[in-house]
Amino acid sequence: MNPSNLHLWKRFWALATPYWRHEEKWRAWGLIILLVILLLGQTRFAVLFNEQTGEFTSALAAQDEERFWNSIKLCLGLLAFAIPIYAFYFFVRDTLGIYWRRWLTGRFLDSYFRNRHFYELNTNAAIDNPDQRMTEDISTFTQRSLYFLLIIVSSTLQLVAFSAVLWSISHELVYFLVFYATAGTCVVIFVFGQRLMSLNFNQLRREADFRFSLVRVRENAESIAFYRGETLEIGQVKRRFGAAFSNFKRLVRTQFWLNLFQQGYFLFTLIIPSAIIADNVLSGEMEVGRAVQAAGAFAAVLGAISMIIENFEGLSRFAAGIDRLDMLAKCLPPDPADEHPSGKTIETEDAPHLDIDNLTLLTPDAERVLIQNLSLTVKPGESLLIVGESGSGKSSLLRALAGLWYAGTGTIRRPAPEDMLFLPQQPYMVLGSLRSQLLYPNGNLPVSDDDLLRTLEQVNLPNLAHRIGGLDVERDWPKLLSVGEQQRLAFARLLLTKPRFAILDEATSALDIANETSLYSQLLDTQTTVISVGHRTTILKFHTQVLELDGCSAWRTVPATDYRFEH
Repeated sequence: MNPSNLHLWKRFWALATPYWRHEEKWRAWGLIILLVILLLGQTRFAVLFNEQTGEFTSALAAQDEERFWNSIKLCLGLLAFAIPIYAFYFFVRDTLGIYWRRWLTGRFLDSYFRNRHFYELNTNAAIDNPDQRMTEDISTFTQRSLYFLLIIVSSTLQLVAFSAVLWSISHELVYFLVFYATAGTCVVIFVFGQRLMSLNFNQLRREADFRFSLVRVRENAESIAFYRGETLEIGQVKRRFGAAFSNFKRLVRTQFWLNLFQQGYFLFTLIIPSAIIADNVLSGEMEVGRAVQAAGAFAAVLGAISMIIENFEGLSRFAAGIDRLDMLAKCLPPDPADEHPSGKTIETEDAPHLDIDNLTLLTPDAERVLIQNLSLTVKPGESLLIVGESGSGKSSLLRALAGLWYAGTGTIRRPAPEDMLFLPQQPYMVLGSLRSQLLYPNGNLPVSDDDLLRTLEQVNLPNLAHRIGGLDVERDWPKLLSVGEQQRLAFARLLLTKPRFAILDEATSALDIANETSLYSQLLDTQTTVISVGHRTTILKFHTQVLELDGCSAWRTVPATDYRFEH
């Protein structure tokens, strides 16, 4: 990760340029042009202030009272115009930054949720903490990009404006300045560059891992408390913090040597201009004010040329963030042809019923065959129960039916996604009100309040709305409801949505037999075709055929009336 590495700039270009070429380009270019105009104004005022500093210094040295106060009055007049320009510059810069962040975040979110990429990223070990990449890393990227872009523009303007001033005062200062800045930049890039960027990249990752470990504790607090696993959990959290701490110690040591060089580099320049032009001032060939003006111009030009030296620490963190965002962008392909990984892939087609043709299901790494050459059909009005030992591939088969699993060969013909609804063993409780829980994922489903309340009665939750204060009250549902109540609430979604096909992965495992029987009976009354994974003999009667997986890739289908569970 060398700052001169061409690949780094290519990654930056790929991430940065779309905003300036797509739907918000006119606003973006308008604001950036306004910023350049404001920078021109700032540069002009800086030159004028530098001139007047030399002017009133010379007036003081000459004890010329009128000349001094005229210069002070001119400075005050310049300030009246300069202050609003400086303030407005920061306002426009930050405005452009938040618009850019909004656009880039929206672009990443669209790709993240399209075709369930958020699910597929869970199996990608190269992408840690995508949440941080789309929050902190995008925010840092847009802010730092503008910051460094405007520094480059400002430095260029300062270089042009003050070089002429400096050249008119002393050629020797200009020659020395070019040599000094070039040497310092080379030292920073080639001595500190690679190590500092690598350490910053690792620090971002380890800080994210530490934060994620604390989030996991919060989300699984009850399970950890039941297991009394706090000793193990605090050990894991401290281990992740220890990794961040150790890396930060190395980062601090490297930054110490960089800071040592930077401070020496810049403090040394307090002496150099005066030493070079001292003979001219002492001999009377140059006014003291001109010497002060030369020192100011020297500092301005040095700052412009030494931009990399002064901002190298920030540049290294910025480069690390670019790398993290680029990795995420490459895992969220915009081209539908790149949506699924190459190699053996299960084909899916739309059909009025479920038809599995010669399906071989593999683990994601393709090292194990879960199910081999499976073929079966489930027509509307029929129902299928999938049974087998743990690890035999039952849930994997459901993922393939839902379009979440592609590792394997064969063809799955199934109804359109909007005609299917999947219920996992652990129901998903959306953030929001009871109404949003019931209507999820079809928030605009035209259902009256009476229908919602009636459905709650059907799933044996008649008092839930009254207990929490109404359909539109928001609660922390996983903490408020037991797993059994959550499963019944999920079944209410089925009864309201009435999908053509319902896929149930042990969706009644936390219910008693009476509630389970009631829910299955009502579901079948809606003419929904049911595909279930289960182990209970009590749900066998609600299915017409059974698919049994033996855990060694073999399978068999049996009419439900002929199937017997082995105990």
